Amino acid sequence: MGIRPQGRILLLVLAAGLLATAMAACGRSNDSSDTGAAATSGAGGQDLSGRIEIDGSSTVGPFVTAGAEEFQGQNSGVQVTVGISGTGGGFERFCAGETDISDASRPIKDDEEVPVCQENGVEYTEIHIANDGIAVVTNKENDWATCLTVEQLNKIWGPDSKVDNWNQVDPSFPDQRMTLAGPGTDSGTFDFFTAEINGEEDASRTDYQATEDDNVTVQAVEGDKGGLGYFGLSYFEQNQEQINDVEVDGGDGCVAPTTETVQDGSYTPLSRPLFIYVKNESLQKPEVKAFVQYLLDNEQTIAEDALFVPLTDEQLQESQATFEAAAS
Repeated sequence: MGIRPQGRILLLVLAAGLLATAMAACGRSNDSSDTGAAATSGAGGQDLSGRIEIDGSSTVGPFVTAGAEEFQGQNSGVQVTVGISGTGGGFERFCAGETDISDASRPIKDDEEVPVCQENGVEYTEIHIANDGIAVVTNKENDWATCLTVEQLNKIWGPDSKVDNWNQVDPSFPDQRMTLAGPGTDSGTFDFFTAEINGEEDASRTDYQATEDDNVTVQAVEGDKGGLGYFGLSYFEQNQEQINDVEVDGGDGCVAPTTETVQDGSYTPLSRPLFIYVKNESLQKPEVKAFVQYLLDNEQTIAEDALFVPLTDEQLQESQATFEAAAS
């Protein structure tokens, strides 16, 4: 379990000062003066230093990476490393005590991951950090599958599915070979999608191009007229010139995945919360505490810049209260 999964991409945060100017406007306007000061200095007014090790969800990774880059623009003595081995891979390292923070696009699993953390004495705090939707995507030449029902998605992605042509999904669709790409089994996106679409977590057909790198899915769908895939909404927004999004009918009509439909809950059933898990022992380190506080102080700006759906005011207040209780 101490061996790091292959394919992890370590995103080394930019050097100090590169983004200092951009960060001048970040942060909450009224109540964040004290916490903003805490983010730039350690206990007793000492400059922050040290290393923060983070790994986990490829969906949450861009949010945390954006926050880390901005945080380091103000704290040159802190090195933040962000890996994207997938939610499951991140929890594997986290529960082994190898990381300070684990990015997760689903809650930690009570039956599998929690016992490992307990066995290794890793106590943690779950913090809701942003919102997201899962986008179902097709090739730009696909002008027929503009909306798919949950039943049709299940017909395609179910564990017993043999669908390999679009006209098997709907007779009105053309005779076009279908190719599939999507997250691997270590991905929280995979867990969430299979639970919502197939009715059981991890229940999925296996004959598709599985990857922990969402960019690979983008390339697979972009390169094949019959391509179909799914991943976090932020990746679609970053690549919408190359691929199409598909509206999803969860029973109340076709709804497109957007910030607004995720925020108001109308994009069902593929909207979800995103989390960071912080090791309580690490939270006692000034640099880790300041970094998490920084993420919360600037959550809306970071979420919008990284193409996520920000927390509501109520959600942000709850996350702040959870953090303060753990850090006290």
